Amino acid sequence: MNSSASRRRFLRGLGATIALPTLEGSSVFAKGGDAAAPLRMAYVYTPNGAIMPEWTPSGAGADWKLSPTLSSLKNVKNELQVISGLAHDKADANGDGGGDHARATATFLTGAQARKTAGADIKLGVSVDQIAAAQIGSETKIDSLQLGCDPARKAGRCDSGYSCAYQFNFSWRSETLPLPPEIDPRLVFEKLFGSDKASIDPKEQARRLSHQSSLLDYVMEDAKSLQKKLGYTDQQKIEEYLTGVREMERKIENAEKFRAAMPNATAPKGIPGTYRDHIRIMYDMMVLAFQSDTTRIASFLVAHDGSNRSFREIGVPDGHHHLSHHRRDAKKMEKIAKIDRFYVEQFAYFLEKMKAAKDPAGQSLLDQSMIVFGGGISDADRHDHDNLPVVLAGKANGKLNPGRHVKTKQPVPMTNLYLSLLEKAGVSAEQLGDSDGKFDLV
Repeated sequence: MNSSASRRRFLRGLGATIALPTLEGSSVFAKGGDAAAPLRMAYVYTPNGAIMPEWTPSGAGADWKLSPTLSSLKNVKNELQVISGLAHDKADANGDGGGDHARATATFLTGAQARKTAGADIKLGVSVDQIAAAQIGSETKIDSLQLGCDPARKAGRCDSGYSCAYQFNFSWRSETLPLPPEIDPRLVFEKLFGSDKASIDPKEQARRLSHQSSLLDYVMEDAKSLQKKLGYTDQQKIEEYLTGVREMERKIENAEKFRAAMPNATAPKGIPGTYRDHIRIMYDMMVLAFQSDTTRIASFLVAHDGSNRSFREIGVPDGHHHLSHHRRDAKKMEKIAKIDRFYVEQFAYFLEKMKAAKDPAGQSLLDQSMIVFGGGISDADRHDHDNLPVVLAGKANGKLNPGRHVKTKQPVPMTNLYLSLLEKAGVSAEQLGDSDGKFDLV
């Protein structure tokens, strides 16, 4: 554990360990120290391409305007780089025939060609988040966090003869080991804030999980003791933070009550009743994980590529995958653009929460982060894997230059961007998938 981690404060109680955000009284920033704030990285995936004319901003460089699809990002425009021209060659068939949706998800973080098999002999590559986790993940309680909204599948036959492991998993620890995303907010909450001690009394753990008491009840004695030693600003910061943690508990409890009233529901009990709420609560989890420095690395598979989810809540009852093969049908394209905007709106919600969370030096979580949002297909009707829809958000502690639309002169491997981001995070990597250099982000 590094020295910055040793200065962090935890609240502890039976069955709970809550890491606190940086406090003014112990912050090297408040004392004029030269230590850098932790750098967070996240990778977010949305499926089935986009209507690119509606998605792509006008202008280039600092002289650019948000597109209709990206319009909900207006409050964080100066914290964004939209990058046009990135490509994933290994998501193309390259002699393997059909299966673009499986390859799109599998390749997005790895840049590797998936071995075409529906059996147990899967083979892909290590994903960028896991390259980072292997080198810097030990600095936090959790080396990396994998989130999703679709149940993971590790086996079975999915897209055109590809194993479901490729299509339903986003992060890969090794060439043969995918890390399934967690989709139940309750289980994520327990992973973030539950105690990691094996000696916890199972009966106490079960009692808390049955909602007879809040997780915070178990750490309040420690919290009150700590607050007596702190200044007013830090006392308020802890109060605000714990209120946020409790609000998250309430959201999960409400979701569980909703599920309990639906005896035929098959989803885990902590999942909200609407897709929008499910996405947002998972984004909330990511904010809390970063704010508490429980982890600095996260991936979020919002939906697997090829998802045929319908969007009745925004007036689109059709299946997304079915619509994506639109053959230039204007009505279908209009519906897809609505879905594209829906996904961007949820991302905007996340970025605004990241921007609002400040440390004692006035830096936001967004200032301290680099967040990739996008997908492995551009034009889904043609299954294109070049000129991908990609947004890079955050300032990475001043190492990124946001507020612009970057347009490459020729297709650039997406993995080149990842190598550059790893370098900015202090992670050593000479090669990632099909990378052929680093992407110039100056």
